Amino acid sequence: MTDHAVPNLPSRDFDLTTAFYGGFGFERTYRDDGWLILHRGDLRLEFFQFPELSPETSSFMCSIRVDDVDELYRQIQSTGVVETSAGFPRLHPVQDQPWGLRAGFLIDPDGTQLHLIENESATNAVTSRE
Repeated sequence: MTDHAVPNLPSRDFDLTTAFYGGFGFERTYRDDGWLILHRGDLRLEFFQFPELSPETSSFMCSIRVDDVDELYRQIQSTGVVETSAGFPRLHPVQDQPWGLRAGFLIDPDGTQLHLIENESATNAVTSRE
C-alpha cells in the first residue's frame, strides 16, 4: 500500500453524513458506533462521532483534489446544495485561483469546509489545450 494521509472529520449523525456524501458518489465502506469511512474512487473520508458539534463554530477542514473539479461541483449542486454565503450545507463557486489552480469550497452539514481543488496536471492540460 502506498503511504497516504486521510482526513478525520466530525459527524453529528452518521446516517445524515452518509446520505449527504452519498448524493455525490461516496459509498460507505465501514461503520461502527464511533467511526465511518466513505469512499469515492480513490478518495477516502473518515468521520468520527461528534454529536455536540456546532456547525456555526466548526473549524474542521480538508482538501479534496480531483481531476475535474467542475464536474464534482456540478454533482454536488445537483443534490440541492446551493451557492450562498450562509447556512449549511453550502457551496462557493469554482474559480481560477491566483496560485494557478481551479478551486471552490463545500461547507458540509456539520460546518466542515472542504476545499475542492483541481489536480495540477488536469489544470495544466486544460491550459495547454486553449
